Amino acid sequence: MKNILHRMVTPVVQKHWMADLVFAIARFICGMLLALDFGASKFGMPWTADSQNLKLFEVASWFPRDVAEYGGIFAAMPVFFAWMGAFSEAVGGLLFAFGLKTRVAAFLILCTMLVAIFFQKWGQGSWGMLPAMGFLWIAMYHLYLGSGRFGVDYLIHKKFMIEKA
Repeated sequence: MKNILHRMVTPVVQKHWMADLVFAIARFICGMLLALDFGASKFGMPWTADSQNLKLFEVASWFPRDVAEYGGIFAAMPVFFAWMGAFSEAVGGLLFAFGLKTRVAAFLILCTMLVAIFFQKWGQGSWGMLPAMGFLWIAMYHLYLGSGRFGVDYLIHKKFMIEKA
């Protein structure tokens, strides 16, 4: 069990630092886009909320309705799945961008993008699915690679490996 956990948190470091830099740039851009553009819009912002019913972290009212239209289990618990989707995009996107808990964030993003592709974007053709597919592929790479040498995971791993030795 300890060996599995160790392999889960240890980032894969490429032979040349330039390869790690290219992966880190893609990870950072996608994570920040997910967090700031896609994820943030799914939360109700205080300045757009009704002044009499001001709730700081209320999921935007359109998003649970959108999730409920997917049917099946999504219709049974639309608020839960709306929160999970918004969380994985906003918080998972930030974690992903900075390379902290990269594999966990990549898994959350991967699951969210699969739902987006198959339940929301499927009827819109390839062009409509392209953003979700791009995030899906980058999340898949980092599910395997971790943060590489340009991420917080690597710094944490390096610090603990030095202290162990």
